[in-house]
Amino acid sequence: MREMQFTAIVLMTLLTMKLLLLPRWAMRNPAMSKARWLMTGGTALLAVQFLLQFRLELRSLDVTKAVMLNLAIFIPCAALMSLGILFLLQQGRVSRIEKYIGIPVWLIAMALMTFGSSQLLWAEIGASFFYAAMQLYYSYKHFRQLRTARQTLANYYDREPDLLLSSMQVDITLLALMSLFTPAIIFGHGWWLAVFAIFFLMAVFYLVDSFCLYAVSSTPAELMEAEQNEEEVENEDGEVEKSTPAEAMLRVERAVAQWTASGGHLKSGLKLPNSAEEMQIPRYLLSAWLKQKGLRYNDWLTEMRIDEAKRLMKAHPDWSNEAIAQQCGFSDRSYFQKKFKDITSMTPAQYIGGIRQWR
Repeated sequence: MREMQFTAIVLMTLLTMKLLLLPRWAMRNPAMSKARWLMTGGTALLAVQFLLQFRLELRSLDVTKAVMLNLAIFIPCAALMSLGILFLLQQGRVSRIEKYIGIPVWLIAMALMTFGSSQLLWAEIGASFFYAAMQLYYSYKHFRQLRTARQTLANYYDREPDLLLSSMQVDITLLALMSLFTPAIIFGHGWWLAVFAIFFLMAVFYLVDSFCLYAVSSTPAELMEAEQNEEEVENEDGEVEKSTPAEAMLRVERAVAQWTASGGHLKSGLKLPNSAEEMQIPRYLLSAWLKQKGLRYNDWLTEMRIDEAKRLMKAHPDWSNEAIAQQCGFSDRSYFQKKFKDITSMTPAQYIGGIRQWR
């Protein structure tokens, strides 16, 4: 166990240094900067926790003190790291309860451990329950905000939300699992403790590594741009939403028909404002029209592009997937193949094979 504790000290120290050494240009976003410091505080606390366990040998001397130390540090550590993820997803717009919920949870847990000496086991379980409840609350907020972020990006860009959001979803899931299985590392002994400790260290490593990748990627800026557009569209749309006439929707229908007939939807890298500008209609009208039909901008474009891809495959079955993807506005061949299978339940090769068979 001491070898594992020493390994944890080294790993948490290195992860803390990695967060501190993130390039300055990636920290221009205030929300990203605050999130970095919150994550750094979490990993630094974990390094201190494992150092104290290693130096004091509490697990071999006093289980109660070990449990108190774990809870005393795990709660603020989890709160800091969870808040860091929330800062990223909400662009720094967090409520007071989201920001400070860790403080009352920590105080309650410490009070239970301090004044529950007559029923120490139940005090430890109660304190662990409050810790898990806090983490599950953050997980709920994470998943909800992640869904909103995906929706925002899909209503602005002509491609799927960045794959780094999938990594963020894994991070959120790992944080939730860590809260559910925390009693294993707090109360556990033997092989079960060793198994969870390995999972815990790997989860924290993945969490910090994906956070750093997200920080230096273009995703935060893209998400901010999409959110700003959504706010502007909502402000414009709010002025006419209650009385949007049928004539306005008919105007959009005609503009969309003309635009698609000229192949405007087959250009790669289209954002919603670009499409609205090419159609010569206000973007809030295009957004309102899509909302009325229950469509997301990305899904709408993708379905039309897949329809065009099927038409081209029938006309030119010898064309490569690369050529089809370029002609239909997809960013690359692999993305085209993925979306084609998602929509048709067939790969492009299977679809072409079916065409040749019928001929």
